[in-house]
Parts: sequence; structure tokens; C-alpha cells
Amino acid sequence: MNSIQNENPELNLASGFLHNTAENIFLTGKAGTGKTTFLQNLKKSCPKRMVVLAPTGVAAINAGGVTIHSFFQLPFGPWLPGGRVEPGGEFKKGLNARYHKFSREKLNIIRSIDLLVIDEISMVRADLLDGIDELLRRFRDHRKPFGGLQLLLIGDIQQLAPVVKNDEWELLKDFYENPFFFSSKALKESGFLTIELKRIYRQTDQDFIQLLNNIRHNLNVSDTIAKLNNRYIPGVQNSSDGGIILTTHNYQAKEINDERLNKLPGKLYSFSARIEGDFPEYSYPTDLTLQLKAGAQVMFVKNDSSPDKRYFNGKIGVIESFTDDYIVVRCKNDTESIRVTAEVWQNARYGLNKGTNEIVETVTGTFTQYPLKTAWAITIHKSQGLTFDKVIIDAANAFAHGQVYVALSRCRTLEGLTLSSPVSSRALITDSSVSHFTEKIAGSHPGENDLRNAMLTYEQTLLHELFDFSTLQSRINEFMYVIAENRADVLTTHLESLQNLQSKINDNIHDIERKFKTQLDSLLLQEGDIRKNTALQERITKAVPYFVEKIESVVIDFLNTGKSIEVDNEVLADTLADRLKKLSDVIGKKLATLQASKNGFILSSYLDARAKASIEKPELKKQPRQS
Repeated sequence: MNSIQNENPELNLASGFLHNTAENIFLTGKAGTGKTTFLQNLKKSCPKRMVVLAPTGVAAINAGGVTIHSFFQLPFGPWLPGGRVEPGGEFKKGLNARYHKFSREKLNIIRSIDLLVIDEISMVRADLLDGIDELLRRFRDHRKPFGGLQLLLIGDIQQLAPVVKNDEWELLKDFYENPFFFSSKALKESGFLTIELKRIYRQTDQDFIQLLNNIRHNLNVSDTIAKLNNRYIPGVQNSSDGGIILTTHNYQAKEINDERLNKLPGKLYSFSARIEGDFPEYSYPTDLTLQLKAGAQVMFVKNDSSPDKRYFNGKIGVIESFTDDYIVVRCKNDTESIRVTAEVWQNARYGLNKGTNEIVETVTGTFTQYPLKTAWAITIHKSQGLTFDKVIIDAANAFAHGQVYVALSRCRTLEGLTLSSPVSSRALITDSSVSHFTEKIAGSHPGENDLRNAMLTYEQTLLHELFDFSTLQSRINEFMYVIAENRADVLTTHLESLQNLQSKINDNIHDIERKFKTQLDSLLLQEGDIRKNTALQERITKAVPYFVEKIESVVIDFLNTGKSIEVDNEVLADTLADRLKKLSDVIGKKLATLQASKNGFILSSYLDARAKASIEKPELKKQPRQS
């Protein structure tokens, strides 16, 4: 745990919920409150198997994950409940097989992860979340929202909103109140806890923090705009004092950068990026062909990977000179110039380590380029997540919810902020849906008692899951239903043998299961904390070998008897094989989790065994009968 988390109660609370419960968490907070740092630390510390996703390529690279659409192979059109809209506008029911022919490795990852992280959730549409839900239900537990996965949604709903075109909203408006993620039907069904980070690390001036808060919540508008417009200086865009201009539109930033670069004297240098493997264009962190001159204002677009840590993503400097091996950049207030060499960005996909079956990030492509871009101006959208000491803001043409707030909150101080055009109340665009949502969650933040209760509930739920044989019973019943419907094709001896074994399973497993769960509940009433409940742990260590022996004898005997049935009907043979495969998978998972608990129930051991059993399909051998 880092020093920031040690002194931040909200970050500690979020960490506790994610490490030790199954609660869905919406981690939010104003700009500069440490959301990105928390995610980086969580990836290193959390024992759960997780996947990190983001809505855009650049956001995914920055978060150390992959895009939502690439991981789930989802189309980009609107996703309507029960179907989706094809690129040509045609509505299709159900999932599109063209997009969801997952590899075995991808299916194993989806089935074995415990925690799904989505960064920059403010930019994710409700219909996209519901598309993810539908897909996860198909490949995991169809009865539970998001297939039973725990969600961590990170972002500030007061910042950049999801993009939805008019024609797309015409299709979606009959299903959703608004396009924001919190309108997702699956998310409403699953529920979530909101943890808001309060401490601001980017700004320390309380007057500036209050001004940003007023912009954020549309408070004291007249006074706030008057104070803000005191920072307006006509013609400031033409100054050369090292500030970066934030614009609302791409074309504005490009025009400013091209004009400034062309005005500079001297030779124009071009540097071509080297791309190896798969690195999609939408994820390029800087220009494919980087054109620079001495005197050009540039922004670093990556943190320094060397031990020196001389620069960071968002740092501003000026090109001093060029050599064959490096570019020299001078940054204001630095005592020495920086020799900048090319850096490598990695495009990754999630895969499985063949030896351990742990989820790993596998590099599929690289982008090698100098970590710079011309930066007299950038768009507000691309500034999200960055911090600057000096900013010139042109927000007169703000057109979307949260734009002005994002722009203003990039700067550390009010003194470092200058307006190139006055801000009017029309530019302070606040979506009423967001306002209602923030009011709704304002008084419902969890505390330490909620965490303790959720931890106990989580462990107790998983303990009951360990000794729950209902899925095993369902798989056996499904197989026997097919047999009963086709009894004319099955030998009488096989049918009688299966019926006898099914009766034994009911007597030796399901009847005992019901009695044992009553004992568990009684012991949990005496002490709810499983780790402290010695009597409960002793009872578990006695129950595990009993159930393992019954599965390895009677249940596998049933499985082997089913495999010995031969039928001439090819369709029936395939159906029986499918039912037996599903039964075999359930047996393997149940044996793995029971054996992981033979010395007592330990949460991390149980989760690890459950996840790996979703991947590994151990060969099930019939135990020899005891003489």
C-alpha cells in the first residue's frame, strides 16, 4: 500500500471492499483525487483475477488494460435490450456469432476472472454495459447480472460524457432515461456502492478548489463566472510564455500547432514511428510521423521509463536541439535539459500462462516513437487525466457536459490559468440526469461497518457455495431427462443402473448436504467470522473428505455409466455427450474447491481453486471400490 493510500480513508475503504467482498464499486471523485494511482496500486496488490478495460484506445493504454470493444469483440453500434443494431441499421436479436466466436483462451479468461475494472466510466454508454452483461450471462452464470462478476467502475461523472449520435439516441431513448452508464438495466439490477474520494492532490488553494466545485455543480453561477473571467486576457493565445492552450475542437488545436510550427525558423525534422505487430491506429499515443523544429513547444506523452524519472505524461517543454540519438528538451524551472530518447508503448491482450493458468497481459504489438507531440494546443478531451502548471483555455465553444470543468481542473492553481475568451453561463453545460444521479448517491456512501458486514457476508456466501451441490443435481437431472425422453434407445440395464446411482447420490450427497448446511448456519450464528470460528473450521475439515469420497465414487460412477451408453441416433449421441461434458465440468470444479479446503476454509485458496478449475478440466478417474 502506498503512502497516499495509507492516509486516505476512502481509498482504504475501496481497497477493503475490492479485496474482501463481492460488492460492485463505483469509485469517483473530483479531478486530481488519486483515482488513477489507486488503480495502478490495485493491479499490484489485489489477489483476485482481474481484467482492466477502458472505452478508448488511449485510455486503455494509460490504464494498462485493453479497450472494452476489443476484449468483448462487441460491435460499435447501439445495443438494444435483447439484441443490437447492425452497421446497416438492421436490428438483430441475440448475440452476433460473428463477433462472439471467442477462442478457448478468451473463454477461459472470461469464465475465471473475479473482478472486472472499467476505467473512465463517465464515457461508457448504458447500452454498452448491458451488452457486456448479456455476453457475460451467456458465458458465465446466466442468472446473475454481469454473470456474477464483481465490478469496479472508475471515473468522474461530472467530466466527459459518453458520445451518442442523434440517430443512435432515437433508437435508445425508448429503453433508457439517458445514455450514462448508471441507466444500465443490468447495473440497476446488480446495484453498486459509491465511494467518493475527497482529498484533492492536484490543487491546494482552497479558493480555486471552491471555484472548481461551483463550476462542477453549477453553484453561484454569476459570482463564479465573474471571478473566472478575471483571468481573461485578450490575445493571450499569441503569447509564448510556455502555457498550453486547451480547445474544444480538434481542428482548433491542429490549426494553432501547425501555424506555430510553420512560423518557427530552422529545419523541420521528421521522425517516423516504428510499429511492430498489432497496434491499432486509434491507440497511437502520438503522431505516426512526428514533425518538430528547434523552439517548438512540446508535451511529453509518457512517463519516463528510466530510473531518473525526468519527465511525466503532460510535462511541457521546448525543443533545444536534435542529434542522431536523442532530442534535447528544456523545461521551465528545470536545472538541466532532458535528453529524450525513443520510448516504447505496448498494446496488450489478456492471455493465460500455460504453466500456472494465471491471467497475464501478453504484448501483441509495440509503437516506438519519441514521447513528444507539438503542444501549443491540445483538445480538452485529450487533456483528461493530465496536470499542468500553466493553461490557456478557449472554452467559448464548449458543447458538451463537463468540458469546462475538465479544462479548468487540469491546472494546479488559479494563477496558472488564463482565458483566451470569456466564459459565459451557456458554456457551463450540466446534464440534469447527472445532477439527479449525484444527488441520489450523495448520502449513501458506505462506511467501515458496512465493509465489515460485507466481508462476513462474502465469506459466508462462498462457504455455502462450497457445500452447495444444486448445480451437480441439475446436471444429473438434465442428463436423466434426455434418457427418459429416449428410453427406447437405451438398454434397460443402463437405465436401471443410472436410476440406482441417482438415488444413491440423493441419499449420500443431497440429503447430507441439507443437514450439514443446518449445522453450518448454527455454528455461524455463534461466530460469524469464519477465520475465528475454530469449531466451524474443524467441522469443515471433517466434511470435505466425506463429500470428496462420495463424488469420486458414486458421482463418477454415474458419469462413467453415462459414457458407456451407445446409441445409433447421432443427434441423441451428441446431446448425451454435451450433458455429460457439463456434468464433468461441475464435478471437476467441485472437487477442486473441496480439496483446496481440506485443511479449513481460506478465502484466497478457495477463489484461486475455483478460478483455475474453470480453466483446467482434470481427468476424472473412478476410484477403486473399497473391499
